Amino acid sequence: MRVRVAITILGITTTLLAVPACFTDTTGTKPNTAASARTGSPTDAAQQTAPLTSAALETRLLDQSDLGSGYLRKPERLTQHNDVTVIGCPALSELGGDTTTGGTLTFPHRAKATFTYGGSSTEVSEELYSDSATKLSKVIGRIFDAMTGCPTYQVVAGGAPIDIASQKLPAPRDLGAEQWSQLLTFSTGGRRTVVKQTAIRAGSLLLIVSGSPALVDRHLDKALAKATAAS
Repeated sequence: MRVRVAITILGITTTLLAVPACFTDTTGTKPNTAASARTGSPTDAAQQTAPLTSAALETRLLDQSDLGSGYLRKPERLTQHNDVTVIGCPALSELGGDTTTGGTLTFPHRAKATFTYGGSSTEVSEELYSDSATKLSKVIGRIFDAMTGCPTYQVVAGGAPIDIASQKLPAPRDLGAEQWSQLLTFSTGGRRTVVKQTAIRAGSLLLIVSGSPALVDRHLDKALAKATAAS
């Protein structure tokens, strides 16, 4: 089955289109049956404040001074509204209506930064979103469930077919109120790219860190700490 699905909400579109130039990471991360976790943190209620503006979220992103030496921020590309075609994933097919209309999978308050590391194509990307805790939880939960519900599927982006394999990963239960994590392997043109993606919801904030599995693990804690720090 073919559906047209915009999956920019998780920052995947940029990764898909850049696969030929991306890193190949063979980190031995093993799948787990739980891609998400709900910790019921007692501090969650206190963190559910009014949504932050995009400008406020921008100040909470990690910068080069937070990351350390060897990181270079990439200029953000202009937002593209071109859809991609997903083949062979009924779970993503069910989300097609919402995503193609820019409905419930779009958050108005958001900020993003992407960094390369060590002068190579290895990258780590951070995204921040702010909305009601209920909406953040529902939307991101549905997306992760859909993406990890299909072990393999294909995406056609810019006319190039990309084979994708997804694996559920253990969610970091000690961070935030809700957590989701997955490992995505993109294969195209004889090249393979492994991307880890972890999402943490803390009150009315949603943090998503994607990229090299090692870099995601290295910077996830500090990204959440800065994102949730009191203004």
